[in-house]
Amino acid sequence: MPQIQLTPAERREHRANAHHLDPVVMIGGDGLTPAVQKEIDAALNAHGLIKVRVFNDDRAARDQIYQQLAEELSAALIQHIGKLLVLWRPIPEKEKTVDEDRMPGPRDVKVLKFSSRGGQRPEVKQLRVLGNQRLTAGGMVKRAKVKQKSVKKRQQGD
Repeated sequence: MPQIQLTPAERREHRANAHHLDPVVMIGGDGLTPAVQKEIDAALNAHGLIKVRVFNDDRAARDQIYQQLAEELSAALIQHIGKLLVLWRPIPEKEKTVDEDRMPGPRDVKVLKFSSRGGQRPEVKQLRVLGNQRLTAGGMVKRAKVKQKSVKKRQQGD
């Protein structure tokens, strides 16, 4: 997989965004193992922009790890400064599963109850309305009714 090519302006923007980040993955004395590479791939999928710390004193070895990560994970090289490597890859779109059997969840509603005597403040009540309930105009919580279909519409649907 080829690495991503960025313009200098895009690289500068990603470098600025990565400034406050802490390293997510540490590469130890064993070097770039498949487990570490898998962890870096998972971090790129989750965050997009990550820092990787390499505990190796050889600059050429760090540079080789940096190039290898960019090639194999199809990531963009943002910055290599000291023992820190900064990589970027766009976050993939998450697939949303459509569950047709799913009902709406509970929601919290504020209701104003006015007193029958004038001159008093209205009482504010916090009510939880479940998915199978509805709120009436008077502020009462009732079970939702199934909408009735006319006889003609029922016959057309069958």
